[in-house]
Amino acid sequence: MLSTGALRAHLLAARLAGPVATSRENSLRSYRLFAARDPRVTLGLDPEWAWGERDLLRLMADKCGVSDDPAHVSGQDVIDPERTLAGLAAFAERLARAAARGVPVLLGTGHPHRLLGFYAELADALSAAGCPVLTPAQGRCVDITTRFGVRTYNLDYVRRVALVREPGVRTPGGETGVHSHSPLPVRVALAAAVERLGVLPGLVIGDHGWVCGAGQLGIEAIGLADTDDPALFVGEAEGRVSVVVPVDDAVQADYYRPLTRYVLNRACLSQ
Repeated sequence: MLSTGALRAHLLAARLAGPVATSRENSLRSYRLFAARDPRVTLGLDPEWAWGERDLLRLMADKCGVSDDPAHVSGQDVIDPERTLAGLAAFAERLARAAARGVPVLLGTGHPHRLLGFYAELADALSAAGCPVLTPAQGRCVDITTRFGVRTYNLDYVRRVALVREPGVRTPGGETGVHSHSPLPVRVALAAAVERLGVLPGLVIGDHGWVCGAGQLGIEAIGLADTDDPALFVGEAEGRVSVVVPVDDAVQADYYRPLTRYVLNRACLSQ
């Protein structure tokens, strides 16, 4: 089993935590936009509390370990590896609980190039433990507003993990999908799960709009988030997201494998 010390060293070496690639400028911009309730960064969450920029900076300092100094406006942001480790432990506990109850699960990502493998291994382990892994609305069209206007994407599943693709783009066995923050895909998937399968997931696992969109609808959701994704941490603070793991969400895909092994071992789900 990967020790906590070894994982901490890996987090720092791979820049999953510690000084990360996400810039301070990007993080502060996201906090400003969230305070203005910009849907590009609220990710489907409708906050109950008033969140100003200073409030968000204090929250992210507490949840991620970023500097709470508003005068610190440039450079690279920082994630405290101890907070990442604590988040992974809580994440593993939720996986173990879902597996013990055999609840249906839905997994989805807006970072398919980076995080698909992480979620796919969780899907395999949960399925082996008796959890139905849902794949509703396969091929369904989803209209998402982007900076280029409204674009139509297709909801797809690779290794039972949901993602969105450009229409007509499908490489057999391929893992290419679109980077997306939208909550619309999870809403489409959940509606189809009820209409076609007569069931809702007991747990949604993912990032970006997959977590916030599910949590806003009252479905238990857990996931990963970077320092420029305040919506997930607001959702956690307000009680609509169960667990958020602070981590750089855009490093090399194989750097997430030790995290997968760690959470599956802690959840007693290693195969």
